[in-house]
Amino acid sequence: MNIESLNISGYTYILPEKCIARYPLRERDMSRLLVFAGGNISEDIFSRLPDYIDSDDMLVFNNTRVIRARIEMEKETGARIEIFCLEPYEPADYAVSFAQRESCRWKCMVGNLKKWKSGVLKKQMVLDGKTIDLFAEKQEITPHYTVIRFRWTGNADFGTLLDAMGQMPIPPYLNRKSEMIDEIRYQTIYSKYKGSVAAPTAGLHFSPQILQSLSAQGTSLEEITLHVGAGTFRPIQQDMVGEHRMHAETFSIRRDFIRKLLDCKGRLTAVGTTSLRALESAYWLGVKFMQPDTLQRLELQQWEACELPQNISARDAFLHLEAAMNAAKLDVLHASTRIMIVPGYKFRVCKRLITNFHQPQSTLLLLVAAATGDQWQNIYRYAMNNGFRFLSYGDSSLLDIVQ
Repeated sequence: MNIESLNISGYTYILPEKCIARYPLRERDMSRLLVFAGGNISEDIFSRLPDYIDSDDMLVFNNTRVIRARIEMEKETGARIEIFCLEPYEPADYAVSFAQRESCRWKCMVGNLKKWKSGVLKKQMVLDGKTIDLFAEKQEITPHYTVIRFRWTGNADFGTLLDAMGQMPIPPYLNRKSEMIDEIRYQTIYSKYKGSVAAPTAGLHFSPQILQSLSAQGTSLEEITLHVGAGTFRPIQQDMVGEHRMHAETFSIRRDFIRKLLDCKGRLTAVGTTSLRALESAYWLGVKFMQPDTLQRLELQQWEACELPQNISARDAFLHLEAAMNAAKLDVLHASTRIMIVPGYKFRVCKRLITNFHQPQSTLLLLVAAATGDQWQNIYRYAMNNGFRFLSYGDSSLLDIVQ
């Protein structure tokens, strides 16, 4: 990959406001489905997705759960401060942080930060008949986040407090506040593990009926976890793609899932860019474990895939990853990735991708361009000319990955 030569101007398009879906459709699986297969573009309804999936295929879903990450607080002067919880800082583990009952620290984005020069913010509510006081204190400001120390009364765990006091973090491009419908529809039906501040939106189209149909025909339905960060909404502001700083996201992969990957005979379809990034990152971790005389850390840096050996098969990489987990007696591997997939990237694991239509000049659009080559322009042109709905609550696509 010659990252330095990629200019973001080649990966943009005009997105009219009228094309952005502000709200979800009444039924999840009634969104439209653009199908890109064999170089051809066609369309259907998402409820008929099983017609395009074979019995020996595998679909991989991201089972992360969106947290109510936005907390509105007020200073004594009446100035409103919004605290957007990005990820736990201390303790750094999501589950452990959510279980805390007195205090914890999080990396946050703070709205109206200039008006919060000093002091501790307080928010009060009644929970299960008890008055709870939540306090927020600024501790460290960096270019990318602010460390906030939360402490509270009432002996509730922090996860419960967020559910009670926070708001669903719908994307900023919807240009509206979260509403009751978002509590249900900005969450996949198979979400399990709290940690995302943005939904893995490709999964929002799946209904129980579709999952039942896929299972009935023998298709393997597997899960992986990647907690989606707010950086997924951040456009690339530099001219050269190589200058963009990719956000880190944590992901988890089960040992028994790796064995199922190794045994899969059909095509692997990633449900969403987050599932794809986790799968491809897991491959590169396996490659790292194959390298002698190096200290392997459970993280993948932004361009590390460019520097590692390029001739390792997916099977060999996952066998080594499985062996490393066996040696460490790990049932679940927790890791971090900053992988940025751009045109020129060779996909090692995934053969197809289910995804929505993404913002111009975004890392997600670059990933789609990497998967479909120059055809991404025809795909987006077709979607625009035929009235497809764009972004998080918009329509879907099933894309062959072209290599």
